[in-house]
Amino acid sequence: MMNSSQVSYFTLAAYFDIGLLKYLFFIITVCFYMLIVSANVLLIVVICMNRSLHEPMYLFLCSLFVNELYGSTGLFPFLLVQILSDIHTVSVLFCLMQIFCLYTYVNVQFYNLAVMSYDRYLAICFPLQYNTRMTSKKVAILIAVTWLFPLLAIVVMISLNASLKLCGNIIYRLYCDNYSVVKLACYDTSANNIYGLIYTFTVLTGLTILNVYSYMRILKVCFSGSKQTRQKAVSTCTPHLVSLLNFSCGCFLEVLQSRFDMSSVPNMLRIFLSLYFLTCQPLFNPVLYGLKLSKIHRLCKSLVFGKM
Repeated sequence: MMNSSQVSYFTLAAYFDIGLLKYLFFIITVCFYMLIVSANVLLIVVICMNRSLHEPMYLFLCSLFVNELYGSTGLFPFLLVQILSDIHTVSVLFCLMQIFCLYTYVNVQFYNLAVMSYDRYLAICFPLQYNTRMTSKKVAILIAVTWLFPLLAIVVMISLNASLKLCGNIIYRLYCDNYSVVKLACYDTSANNIYGLIYTFTVLTGLTILNVYSYMRILKVCFSGSKQTRQKAVSTCTPHLVSLLNFSCGCFLEVLQSRFDMSSVPNMLRIFLSLYFLTCQPLFNPVLYGLKLSKIHRLCKSLVFGKM
């Protein structure tokens, strides 16, 4: 039995030799990461620099784009190093740091999307009271909770992981994840499992209920409201709903892969499924909102191509 302090590194067993193709994958990954950074930074700058966008919906979007930068930075530089490396190992400390970064990214994403659905619910269902209900102080509190609560929750999870005694150091993944580390424990991990179940049931289930309730109320208003109300709901809610469904499906596929035996699935498909929600969402969101929200789309064109 080895104590986790004696395990100095983990081996990532999902990587395999692809010869000179690794340079092609490296270039593709670099370009993809640069696209993600450029798209998110562009929208953050546009929102921050234009006072006309200093409204709750756009401020929540800005928080979402900052989170996309945070999450992608926790993954892509690590992937680039591993693609070029012949030995795929990672120190225990860095592995725990990556778990912290990626899991806070996922949690902040769910919180952000839930807050945005609540904002759209108030804007569409209570348009006359919206400004009094969604004050600047309330926006600041919601954004702070969106970030601080997940950070504290994941700190507790990482603390539980760091105290585990490990009987191995091989992780069958491209990056570090919580479940893969917990599976290496030498003894019962009830505390980790109970904490995970309680957190998932109380928090993530609560956020799901908030999203479902908000959109049910919005749909009810759309069916009974005027044509103008329906158009407003469709134009502002469609990007958010598509983003929520895309991210939820990606997370669901990741949970399936980590919890069940996927040895019968082709290796490349397993790699795609494990990376989908961490690589596609950071680019999907800025492109989706940049194209669908007319205010942002117009200001982005103005900033990139000059005054029109």
